[in-house]
Amino acid sequence: MKIDINEIMSIIPHRYPFLLVDRVTSITLNESIVGIKNVTINEPQFTGHFPDRPVMPGVLIIEAMAQLAAVLVAKSMKSTKDKEVFFMSIEETKFRKIVEPGDTIVMYASIIQNRGPVWKFKARSEVDGNIAAETLFTAMVKEKSSQ
Repeated sequence: MKIDINEIMSIIPHRYPFLLVDRVTSITLNESIVGIKNVTINEPQFTGHFPDRPVMPGVLIIEAMAQLAAVLVAKSMKSTKDKEVFFMSIEETKFRKIVEPGDTIVMYASIIQNRGPVWKFKARSEVDGNIAAETLFTAMVKEKSSQ
């Protein structure tokens, strides 16, 4: 199953400049997901990180993988319309390759544990078949607050 940007925006709340998943290329509910992020020089982080050598910040690569995992959670739960997904922990993160404008990040996320509202994932990002980043993270699905 493929998911385009319009459906992604109907699933997760992120918007420009913080929507970091462009397409889902594959999804197996309650198991795993694959998606892409096309990195372009027009993104606002490159005006300051670093102007003379634009490099995608590692924290945004992690965020992109987390957004991809949020799509997996929402599709696996049938909907998260009245819910929010928040990080609980980020562990064992390694950055192995610089990501720069013009790159396409292929992201993979797999569920390694789900206990009620708590979901744990193993994720990695690749550019041209080489690992750019890998991490484990845990997130919690909560009811939206009325604030």
